[in-house]
Amino acid sequence: MLEKNKVYDAEITGLTSEGSGVCRVQEMAVFVPGTAVGDVIRVKIVKVLSRYAFGIVDEIIMPSPDRCGERERSCGIHKKCGGCVFRHISYEAECRAKNDIVRDAFTRIGGLDPEFGEFMGADEPDRYRNKVQMPVAEIDGKKVFGFYAPRSHRVVPVEKCMLQPGLFDDIINFIFHHVQMEAVSIYDEKTGYGLLRHIYIRQGHHSGEVMVCFVVTAKKGVGMPNLKNLIRSLCDRFKEIKSVVFNINPRNTNVILGDECVTFFGSDTITDTMCGNEIEISPLSFYQINTSQAERLYRKALEYADPQPDDVLVDLYCGAGTIGLSMAHRVKRLVGIEIVPSAVENARRNAARNSISNAEFYCGDAGEIFGSLALSPDIIVVDPPRKGCSEETLNNIISSSPRKIIMISCNPSTAARDAAFLSENGFSADKVCGADFFPGTRHVECVVLLTRND
Repeated sequence: MLEKNKVYDAEITGLTSEGSGVCRVQEMAVFVPGTAVGDVIRVKIVKVLSRYAFGIVDEIIMPSPDRCGERERSCGIHKKCGGCVFRHISYEAECRAKNDIVRDAFTRIGGLDPEFGEFMGADEPDRYRNKVQMPVAEIDGKKVFGFYAPRSHRVVPVEKCMLQPGLFDDIINFIFHHVQMEAVSIYDEKTGYGLLRHIYIRQGHHSGEVMVCFVVTAKKGVGMPNLKNLIRSLCDRFKEIKSVVFNINPRNTNVILGDECVTFFGSDTITDTMCGNEIEISPLSFYQINTSQAERLYRKALEYADPQPDDVLVDLYCGAGTIGLSMAHRVKRLVGIEIVPSAVENARRNAARNSISNAEFYCGDAGEIFGSLALSPDIIVVDPPRKGCSEETLNNIISSSPRKIIMISCNPSTAARDAAFLSENGFSADKVCGADFFPGTRHVECVVLLTRND
């Protein structure tokens, strides 16, 4: 039996979907963060359960060839913020690991045997994010901006992040400097008092347009005049900023954004181009964070769908409509369904902006609205949240009997689960392709082609 706090020698033979290395000690699986396949280590056991254990590296006896010191050294905070669990290995090794995660999800969890396409690694594994959300806190009387440490709401101060554009670093540091100097009250999660909660920035990947959103507890508060003065200086300094918005979130919650947005400077939205369509982006609308990788995955989805001119296409969880609109020119009719009202308005305006007249968008729960419309779609595109599709949505998909289902997912495990359910009810999971939208992190996307059995 393994003993807590005892050190053992072991070799890392695999990686989990959470980014931890896996070794076996006395026939028990031990999960060790910050390790690479091929590492020979001394592992200190920190927690023992009935079937597996957790450990930390006590010493690396022989490092893996997958380790990449240059990549790891380029960021000094990734171990503290916990965002980049794969920063210590080469990007090639990371892609292999993520490809294995996708394959394992569908074969082991889903019990399926699809054809796996070539994994789509990113051309740019750094500086790819078009959005950042940074919490603001006051620690020991000092204001800090940064990211939450893993499994906590303790803010790790950050001056730069290798995943976001250098412009974001410059904007955030400008704001941070002025907030330090000015009397702007900082929100306290324990008491519920204070004005400024988060800094939220979006940028159009192709357009370069920037939106800065200040998440605050109220339209008025201690330091609001100083915050507005800061914004004026910010807009003078950074001409890329086309919109500054206050998002009002008065609730004592860990949900970042509230429901109300008030534009302080410029326009209510910014624009970008996605798969050739001009897209309008609001603070509340969903928009893929890695634009170039999203475009590649959407092209793969279009290839899988192979729509015909008389087809009716339904886009569930459609967000601002980017996926469906990328296929609209190939079908007779596009119907999108999304629960966020502002995103639905974005989708409608995006269709009008691009002279797409065969698209209509409905606001509401994907399962409920889809069931009430009594549609007979030829193709259904579904891009659910991490938890996957609701049972009602899956049952309505089955009953509508489309020729094809294209499932895009940010969680291969729930995608495999949902694909397995559909496979038990008249469909075949034919093809799966993984894609890396978030290099360095544990996240991986996939697109799935399911066809009706007949």
